[in-house]
Amino acid sequence: MDTVEKIVEDFASDIAMSSFSSGTRLRDMIRAIRACKTAAEERAVVRRECAAIRTAISENEPALRHRNMAKLMFIHMLGYPTHFAHMECLKLIAAAGYPEKRVGYLGLMLLLDERQEVLMLVTNSLKQDLNHPNQFIVGLALCALGNICSAEMARDLSPEVERLMRSREVNTKKKAALCSIRIVRKVPDLAENFMALAASLLKEKHHGVLISAIQLCTELCKASKDALEYLRKNCIEGLVRILRDVSNSSYAPEYDVSGIADPFLHIRVLKLMRILGQGDADCSEYMNDILAQVATKTDSNKNAGNAILYECVQTIMGIEATSGLRVLAINILGRFLSNRDNNIRYVALNMLMRAIAVDALAVQRHRTTILECVKDADASIRKRALELVFLLVNDTNVKPLTKELIDYLSIADPDFKGDLTSKICSIVEKFSQEKLWYLDQMFKVLSLAGNHVKDDVCHALIVVLSNASELQGYSVRSLYKALQAYGKQGSLVRVAVWCIGEYGEMLVNNVGMLDGEEKITVTESDAVDAVEIALNRHSADATTGAMCLVALLKLSSRFPSTSERVKQIVARNKENAVLELQQRSIEFSSIIQRHQSIRSSLLERMPVLDEASYLVKRATATQATISANKHAPTVAPGGLKLPNGVAKPTSAPLADLLDLSSDDAPASTTTSTTTPNDFLQDLLGIGGVSTSTAGVPSTASTDILMDLLSIGSSPLQNGTPGQESKPVHAVPEAIDLLGSLSSTTSVSAETKPTRLVSQGMDLLDGLSSSTSVSGLEKTVHPSITAFQSTTLKITFDLKRQPGNPRETTIHATFTNLTSSTYTDFIFQAAVPKFIQLKLDPASGNTVPANGNGSVTQGLSVTNNQQGQVYEDLHPLVPPFYLASIVYLFYWLEFNLLPYDVVYNC
Repeated sequence: MDTVEKIVEDFASDIAMSSFSSGTRLRDMIRAIRACKTAAEERAVVRRECAAIRTAISENEPALRHRNMAKLMFIHMLGYPTHFAHMECLKLIAAAGYPEKRVGYLGLMLLLDERQEVLMLVTNSLKQDLNHPNQFIVGLALCALGNICSAEMARDLSPEVERLMRSREVNTKKKAALCSIRIVRKVPDLAENFMALAASLLKEKHHGVLISAIQLCTELCKASKDALEYLRKNCIEGLVRILRDVSNSSYAPEYDVSGIADPFLHIRVLKLMRILGQGDADCSEYMNDILAQVATKTDSNKNAGNAILYECVQTIMGIEATSGLRVLAINILGRFLSNRDNNIRYVALNMLMRAIAVDALAVQRHRTTILECVKDADASIRKRALELVFLLVNDTNVKPLTKELIDYLSIADPDFKGDLTSKICSIVEKFSQEKLWYLDQMFKVLSLAGNHVKDDVCHALIVVLSNASELQGYSVRSLYKALQAYGKQGSLVRVAVWCIGEYGEMLVNNVGMLDGEEKITVTESDAVDAVEIALNRHSADATTGAMCLVALLKLSSRFPSTSERVKQIVARNKENAVLELQQRSIEFSSIIQRHQSIRSSLLERMPVLDEASYLVKRATATQATISANKHAPTVAPGGLKLPNGVAKPTSAPLADLLDLSSDDAPASTTTSTTTPNDFLQDLLGIGGVSTSTAGVPSTASTDILMDLLSIGSSPLQNGTPGQESKPVHAVPEAIDLLGSLSSTTSVSAETKPTRLVSQGMDLLDGLSSSTSVSGLEKTVHPSITAFQSTTLKITFDLKRQPGNPRETTIHATFTNLTSSTYTDFIFQAAVPKFIQLKLDPASGNTVPANGNGSVTQGLSVTNNQQGQVYEDLHPLVPPFYLASIVYLFYWLEFNLLPYDVVYNC
């Protein structure tokens, strides 16, 4: 009767159950969720099911508790909150039956973590289950403890885990060893309690226990140095025995993977051997024989065998192995490079990069195979192989390796050309022993991948070219021929145009022919044609166009017969959409038309650039890049090996201001009293020291040029008449400004002349001579004429504020030279961002006619970067441009005068 009543009650409950009640089976809930077509439908299903589960929890239905927990775990995996059911896990764990405990522990590991406070309540249940007579319940508790154990739980339950590691049950010992790994990670101080137990487990025969014990030993070595020393003394022999037994074991179906006996145990043992043998010669010597056996007997035709071989190679490279064993390991990596599997080749390349530091000679034997990997279809392998080739290059193999890379450059993928070009340029710069070989390789790279060559590489090439006077003719001819064949390569065009502009007469006259070099016939018109084509090419950017205009201007001076044609070409760009090219065209046309007398001296060949100073600056920039995220020592000039013992010259103030002093070096020239070379120095008023007899006035041509630019009166020479001075080394600092040339001025002991600076240049705050004579320093400067035409005259009275070198006060006077009165007069000024300008109100807004009166206005200028480096000169102007011309543009950038005033000067 009771049975019938129970059946009726169960039937009635099934009828009363809705489709989404707490009694819904897990599979039905999963089916309903997967049938949802929108996220809103899924949320509705989950919401109804969670509500039913909450109802069941509140009604305390133990019969459905395990089913509800299973559904909650699935809901949790979908990303929905399940915090309301945490106590249900504890109730299931506290149940007596194994099924309930299994679901409870599974929910505990999935729904909770060590940060949950409710986890403290489960410690007692775990302790009871760890002492349970049923080994399966003990296993559940060990699994849960190994996954969510906190530091407090580790300290409380560590004794039970230690006891279980001595159990007779294999599964219990294995799980206890894995649980102890978590305990050691959470509480490293407990490591000493597990050292002896871990060593004893290495004597077991069961592979699962061995793997767990080896993993525990690995964790102990990381946690404690004492444990590391203990295991070195007590475990090496056991590890060697395990590795020998598993290598020589016969076929065992339960451990066999593709014909390899338990590769997982192999790899675990090899990893632990690497940790124990690192830095310990005795342990390493004990391992050598078994490592050689594994390396020679393991089948490399199976992926599992390759995994063992790779781990064996890592172990050999990580311990104090013999040289023969290391060669064997590198040969294994060499075989990996011939494997068809890309993953195996990639890990082999990675390992070879680390092996170079150990035995570079052994790696060099596989150079041919590595070069083939550079041509691989896989992009990752190509990149890694290229990095390895870069590490393999030395003075003996640089030429064949470079040839192979350059030959491949012509057929390389466009995406790979950038990396390949960068590495080739680095190799050529680092290992070049002959300038001719360096130039030939760089010309090839520019021809094949000029669009991928960086600007600093072109700059370095320009520096080498300027120093190799005997190769300048050969270089300009080679670049001219390359320009005809590869005119679309941007960097090639820029370097070739620069060389044609500088050494065009060598190109036309075949100057500096080398032995075996074939003569070419190039007329003056051909040289201009080459530059014109480069200028008009649709792919030419603003930088290339600007360089072409400069080159054309120089050719007009070197080839007078082409002057009229150059004038026409330059004039075409007066309406160019690019402001830089438009401005250059206008000013260059003005030079060609109006200043024939000074054009030849203005367009002279650039001085020799100093390689030593350039290396210093480049090394400093590289060091700054490397130390972006960490402090790195500053590279001083004395910290680098400079060629021929050249020291970095003392920088002139102007060069220091613009941070160009370390880029190139001064040319050593002897100046005379009045030579054409002095025009530029006198023109800019910053050209350094005069070597003429003191007291001799400047030439008339100098005054004309000074008046032409209206930047101050002609410089006067100071000294005692009749006093002799020895020749000095000097370079116009305007060239230093734009050609990245540092300047050194050496003065004889008999005379100490003052470096002459135009008064107007003090506006730049930092351009005064570093060798100024004591007592000549003034805070008030004579008036200068900032602007004068037939209609208006503007004069500036300058005064430096005492005690505040950053601030300069300017008193501007505006005089009307016409017969009409100026009304509504407004004066505006613009300055760079790093300078603050304050304009005081003008004395009036009406300027009387015929100079009968004037309007005055005060300006206060504050230089916030006084004494600092202003590096951002101009985004389009490279430092090796024609100095004397580009200076006019830089004057607009740095001068504090209004743009219109300076431009009209």
